[in-house]
Amino acid sequence: MRNKLITLFGGGGFVGRYVAQELMATGARVRIAQRDPRRAFFLKPLGGLGQVQFVGADVTRPETIARAVDGADAVVNLVGTFTDYQRIQVQGAKLVAEAAAAAGAGALVHISAIGADPASASRYGKSKAEGEAAVRAAFANATILRPSVVFGREDQFVNRFAGLIAGPLPVVPVLKPDAKFQPVHVVDVARAVTASIADPNAHGGHVYELGGPDVLTMLDLHRWIAEATGRNKTFAPLPDFAGEALSSLGFLPGAPITRDQWLMLQSDNVVAADAEGFEAFGVTPTPLAAVAPGWLVLYRRQGRFGLAKPAADL
Repeated sequence: MRNKLITLFGGGGFVGRYVAQELMATGARVRIAQRDPRRAFFLKPLGGLGQVQFVGADVTRPETIARAVDGADAVVNLVGTFTDYQRIQVQGAKLVAEAAAAAGAGALVHISAIGADPASASRYGKSKAEGEAAVRAAFANATILRPSVVFGREDQFVNRFAGLIAGPLPVVPVLKPDAKFQPVHVVDVARAVTASIADPNAHGGHVYELGGPDVLTMLDLHRWIAEATGRNKTFAPLPDFAGEALSSLGFLPGAPITRDQWLMLQSDNVVAADAEGFEAFGVTPTPLAAVAPGWLVLYRRQGRFGLAKPAADL
């Protein structure tokens, strides 16, 4: 991997920043490609002199993609959206894969998601499946990674619920309390990306589903976060008819859930029994309880110096 040039589309995002650091640790050169490269400048001091480069790129504009992949040994597409599904997750994925093939890149890693299914009721799940198909058509040896919900210090999942639980409401409503997740640590996902690039002969053409060691329901997750942050809250599981009614208002500013997110919750977000996963990379997935308390202290009443009994193992 030393001195190889890897282009990361969306490299300054939540998952991308960890992928960049894993790659830099191997000695690879990393080119961060995103619409506003200045938002990724924080990565520069994390690498060696000249090890990280920044370039403006938009996955909907082919000419910017071509510049970003020029001379790259491998390409990683981390770009996703919860709004502009067709343009970003289907057409954008296709354009990146076509450009990687035209540039002669030796490997392409495409980040999809568990739940990618052409028959999915949600536009998100359907677009992820269509994006995968477009990638395979353009770059047959691409590696496709489907993580479950990704957690980490900067995530918008665990932190979102922790903020809600830390709020003033004595009773916290829980949408779709029985929905199941298999949260996966962002560092483990980054390691899978790096391993895929390091050995495209072994991993090219494969689809991997990445989940952590714990399967939690939505209600389990809320209770665990409350315990980890020392919050004594009552949780009120909402019936499905209430969740569906709320989702119908998802187009309004500040709505707790969109219609498409509600449809996504109708299917469990867990690794399929017959799927290839972390074992192919020699990665032992990290439990939520092993790392999340390190940043969840921010949600205690007195912050980092507040007292809270240790959260129970999941």
